[in-house]
Amino acid sequence: MRLPGRRARSGARPGWRSLRVRLVLFVSVTLAVVCAAMALTTVYVQHVYLLGDLDQRVTNAAERSQGGLQRRTGGATDLGFLNERGQPTGTLAARFADGKVNAAEVVTEDGRQRVLGAAQRAALKGITPDGSLHTRTIPGLGAYRVTAIGGDGVPVLAGLPMDGIQQVIDRLVVLESVIAGVGLAAAACACAVVIRRQLRPLGRVAATAAEVARVPLNRGEVADLARVAARDTDPGTEAGQVGAVLNRLIDHVEASLAERQRTEQRMRRFLTDASHELRTPLASIAGYAEFMNGGSTTIEPELAWHRVLAQSARMTDLVEDLLLLARLDEGRPLRRAEVNIATLVAEAVWDAQAAGGDHDWQLALRLDTPVTVVADPSRLHQVIANLLANARIHTPAGTKITVIVEAATDPDTASGKAPHCVIRVRDNGPGIPPDLLPTVFERFTRADASRSRAAGTEGGSGLGLAIAAAITEAHGGRVEVTSEPGCTQFSVTLPLGV
Repeated sequence: MRLPGRRARSGARPGWRSLRVRLVLFVSVTLAVVCAAMALTTVYVQHVYLLGDLDQRVTNAAERSQGGLQRRTGGATDLGFLNERGQPTGTLAARFADGKVNAAEVVTEDGRQRVLGAAQRAALKGITPDGSLHTRTIPGLGAYRVTAIGGDGVPVLAGLPMDGIQQVIDRLVVLESVIAGVGLAAAACACAVVIRRQLRPLGRVAATAAEVARVPLNRGEVADLARVAARDTDPGTEAGQVGAVLNRLIDHVEASLAERQRTEQRMRRFLTDASHELRTPLASIAGYAEFMNGGSTTIEPELAWHRVLAQSARMTDLVEDLLLLARLDEGRPLRRAEVNIATLVAEAVWDAQAAGGDHDWQLALRLDTPVTVVADPSRLHQVIANLLANARIHTPAGTKITVIVEAATDPDTASGKAPHCVIRVRDNGPGIPPDLLPTVFERFTRADASRSRAAGTEGGSGLGLAIAAAITEAHGGRVEVTSEPGCTQFSVTLPLGV
């Protein structure tokens, strides 16, 4: 597929289908039609005017001829009035007798009269002396405008040649054609220049699109993509609107590519971390199995079997955590039921106290009335349990861990009903390192950067907080953390049930 920008950059001349050529053709054709309409109108009006003037002169000539005959004493064929002064060259006169033309003459260029022949007189047949005007073509003389009048006087026919009108009209047509041609050529050149200037921004926009199209977006690191210059993004012009829309499209593409790269990086890191986490228990299981198979006397078979079971359980828990995260990422629906927050948190604290008796556990329920949420009870219990286990594991013995449950009242709610509740897990331990705090909810994030552990070493997989955040978000809530030496607090905000 060829892009307009590539064609423009390659130096190829635009074909007739290009917008610029079509605009010039459209303007030129429009101007030509307008000029033709004006020329035809002018010719028609001029022809009507000249013909009206000629008709008036023909009528005047007929009246003068009739008046001249009344003063003369000649016979029925007397046309001597043509000798009078003021008769222009080509003036034609005729006499009637019994409805027939019995005499007809025309004034020649030398001022004399020439008698018309039979064929020429035949062209005047059918003209009645009623004063109406007629156009007749007389052989050898050309087109004439003639009229015949009678009335109380002598019937007489007079006519004048139409050659003068036709010459004026022909010259007018030629003159208008020349003027129209020159005007059209000038207008076409001016339009071509103006349209070229106006479409120049569109060409730059197309060049930017072509430059972006040449970037290999399907692989590798994508640098900053080209943008349409600010001068070509004026919303007041059509080309500027196209440039602005293209910039927004490029922004969207760039953001999508950046998100794709971040996703790929997270996936690669996830696979690397998962392989490290699974390698440790697998290596332990393989080692103990080898000891048991070889009959080693350094390790008791019962102890080796116990360690195999422990590492297998650890690997099972890790795989189940990964599967849970995968299900949450896919957006699979959770089981929903009304859960009493106070009861659920209290049970989680009791379980944590049983597992970590060397810590000082405190529970504060700041609730005026029972508070329920619509949630998956087991998953929500897992969120609280993970936060409590995180506080227990990463703080020394004797650390005070306080769990607070309270309802947050929305001041914009007229009834004062709490729209959500907050569960806070607070400890006075050493705190989370500042460089670790922004990524504390990411998967496989641990204070200890080492990914490998010796066989039998207890430790978390770095998925507890990630699971807590994913489950909370699946319930429409959020998890936040603040930490400094002596005070670390995780806050879980959940919407209340109806």
